Parts: sequence; C-alpha cells; structure tokens
Amino acid sequence: MKKPVHSQAFGLHLRGLREQRGWSQQELADRANVTKKTVYRIETAQASPTLDMLVCLAEGLELDLRDLVSFRIA
Repeated sequence: MKKPVHSQAFGLHLRGLREQRGWSQQELADRANVTKKTVYRIETAQASPTLDMLVCLAEGLELDLRDLVSFRIA
C-alpha cells in the first residue's frame, strides 16, 4: 500500500525539525510525552498524527502548532 504524500512530507518535516535540534526519536518522544514508536511511525508515514498528537509534538519541539504543520510537499 502506497503511503499518502502528505503523511510522507509531514514525516520528513518532523524528522528534520527533530534532527535540527540534535535529538533522537526517544528525546522527542520524552519531550512530547508520546512513545518512541509513535514518533517513528509518524516520521515513516506509517501513521498520521491526530490533532492532540500534533499539539503534543509542537509543545515538545517548543513550536507554535502553525509552524509544526507548515511544510511543503515535494
């Protein structure tokens, strides 16, 4: 099954934001109060985040939600 383009693009965006900070998936997970598996699944487009999850990720990354969801589709 092909992964949705938006999910792939968001996963790459999230990974980039995490890597810019020099954080592992576990560190982001700890800061966002989610599991490492959740971060992995979102970054690899195996799962799409819910609104609640997006809020947790934005808070963990210390970003406005708007900045977290602002990405381009390649």
